[in-house]
Amino acid sequence: MNVLLDNLSLFTTGFLGTIKLFVVSAIGSLIGGTLLAAMRVSPVPVLRTVGTGYVNIVRNTPLTLVLFFFAFAYPRLDIVDLSFFTRACIALIAYTSAFVCEVVRSGINTVPVGQAEASRALGFTFNQTLSQVVMPQAIRAVVPPLTSIQIALLKNTTIAAGFSVVEAGGIYSTLSERGYNVLIGLLWVAVGFLILVTPLTILQRRLERQWSVAR
Repeated sequence: MNVLLDNLSLFTTGFLGTIKLFVVSAIGSLIGGTLLAAMRVSPVPVLRTVGTGYVNIVRNTPLTLVLFFFAFAYPRLDIVDLSFFTRACIALIAYTSAFVCEVVRSGINTVPVGQAEASRALGFTFNQTLSQVVMPQAIRAVVPPLTSIQIALLKNTTIAAGFSVVEAGGIYSTLSERGYNVLIGLLWVAVGFLILVTPLTILQRRLERQWSVAR
């Protein structure tokens, strides 16, 4: 307990950074992934090609490499000066959006094709069909797996500690500098992440039970 109580401010600051990084990245990845999914099912060939290419490239690229690019390569481009936190958020959003896209696209594919055809016959545009007919039905299928992706995102925030972002994953280095038992400190970090992940896991299971009934 001494490791935790003596460094309570350190743990508090680290986990607040983790929560902030997670919330920003989760919202951004949900928006980005949904837009990518719309591109992948779009009737426009160029949009489908761009969406497919992005997803295939990013999904097969290690997250560490994506973070490395935004941490060290991006500043050399001299575009816009961004903080490490902002660059970490962009990297996590860019990476997670590819996985969100595939989940959303799979949910869209669960909606019978006849419904989209009927909406087009009624004069609906592609955007209207997707937003008013397809997505409301697809949500039930995609929310539980999306929760799993967000849990993975929460764990992935620890990688940002290696790129000067203040979050829970970097607590161990400070404890080592202060002469505390790093192993005990990491155990407390694990407990903290368990507390953060548990509500998401409970939400996922509840949604799976509620929406397991056929649509």
